[in-house]
Amino acid sequence: MAGPQLLSELRKGGYVIYFRHTSTDFSRDDVRSKNDDDCDNRRPLTDKGRGEAGQIGAAFKELKIPVGQVLASPRCRTLETAMLAFGRADKADEARGGPLTDSERYTPVRALLSTPVKPGANLVIASHGNPFYAVAGAPYLAEGEAAVVRPLGKDFEIVARVRHDAWRALAP
Repeated sequence: MAGPQLLSELRKGGYVIYFRHTSTDFSRDDVRSKNDDDCDNRRPLTDKGRGEAGQIGAAFKELKIPVGQVLASPRCRTLETAMLAFGRADKADEARGGPLTDSERYTPVRALLSTPVKPGANLVIASHGNPFYAVAGAPYLAEGEAAVVRPLGKDFEIVARVRHDAWRALAP
């Protein structure tokens, strides 16, 4: 699904829009971090990433894409992405990132993507690349890219992928 058709569907609601956080500073990592709130020792968003998040939020407003609940991994970069784009976020351990070593680790992410969303709004998730890759497969989401997901109850269908700078292109 793409362009005006995707926009029309998103305006009806009922989708999960899974974002990978926007651009980060890869010269820093999370190794020294004591906990999720230790933002000084986590890989942060860059100024570019902050701008990308604002761009996403502005596009959603302009395009009148309804947003219901906004969930974010408890990591600083995902919470900041969600707050800058949508002005709010609920911390969700289900959306937490991490390594791909344990096949059961991302069962909660699969549940979020599979659970039907009531029409009228869309569920937004701001998270990381690994969780989505673990449940949906290749390719990885780029920083700031979103997967638009149709929940099917016990499974889900990816109907589109949209980069942070491509939302406005959905308008006719």
